[in-house]
Amino acid sequence: MTESFRRSGEYENPYQQQASSPVNPEWPPPPAHEPSAPTALLAEPVGRPRRAKRNRGPVALLAAVAIVAAAIGGGTAYGIQELTGNDTVASSSSTSTNVVPSSQKGTVSGVAKAVSPSIVEISAQSNAGSSTGSGVIITGDGEIITNNHVVSGASSVKVTTSDGKEYTADVVGTDSSKDLALIKLQNASGLTVATLGNSDGVQVGDEVVAIGSPEGLTGTVTSGIVSALNRDVTVSTDEGQGQQQQQQGGGGWPFEFGGQQFNGDTGSSTTTYKALQTDASLNPGNSGGALIDMNGNIIGINSAMYSAAGSGSSDAGSVGLGFAIPINTVKADLAKLRSGSQN
Repeated sequence: MTESFRRSGEYENPYQQQASSPVNPEWPPPPAHEPSAPTALLAEPVGRPRRAKRNRGPVALLAAVAIVAAAIGGGTAYGIQELTGNDTVASSSSTSTNVVPSSQKGTVSGVAKAVSPSIVEISAQSNAGSSTGSGVIITGDGEIITNNHVVSGASSVKVTTSDGKEYTADVVGTDSSKDLALIKLQNASGLTVATLGNSDGVQVGDEVVAIGSPEGLTGTVTSGIVSALNRDVTVSTDEGQGQQQQQQGGGGWPFEFGGQQFNGDTGSSTTTYKALQTDASLNPGNSGGALIDMNGNIIGINSAMYSAAGSGSSDAGSVGLGFAIPINTVKADLAKLRSGSQN
């Protein structure tokens, strides 16, 4: 026991160690004799071990401070995010815009309430007959995106907004290769504009909402998920093919997928594009309407749907196989459509 206390030096004066005693390398060597006055204890000892300790100390201290700062920084960022109450619902569409009010974020009802005023019903007349579809308002003065097959070959186009107002529209530009068209309302202003999202960030399993006018039922809302990405969908580019198909009771816009034709004959002229697949219910009349993420951003334009159609349209209906043109494809095509291109 005594040896233990003496070895630790816990109760000894460090300056009274014997020469043969081991010296702690972290401390300078003891003076040759005890200081004559207490003030000598404050004198700066001279020796390499002391200087080495002073050089190492700040480096270690700075490293420790850096680690603590990094830890605090991460926590601070999280704290700020929590305190600011960011309303944006987590979404793979990679857009920070939140159209849905914070009290209703992430709900189908919230998305429907926020976006429905930006979705319209389109009625087109042509020599081949009439067709009904949907469209998305992209400017306050009445620019509307829809499918080419909704207005292809139309001699007149009428548009009804969510508040029941009816407008006459002109076809500005069409792109049959992407099944897109741009129309413009006459004498319109102050319309509610949809927010276009970013379809590149969409992932399989993301929740979505579809709004359109299936079978002329304006403002119908359905919901589901994104079922698949980059589906090769082939649609007709023949003018009037969609109108003829509806008159014949084919159950909706004809298209091909996987080498098979659905909803009738696609005709002799077709085009293929990459589409988002969704199980949100789509029916004839949803064409040109919006596929929307849970923040209220448009991520696609609904364009084709499989219908288990028989001899008449009464057998048609959604079976959870719908397709939408990615909104980034639409945005990339806007300049061409606005230029008045007709193809």
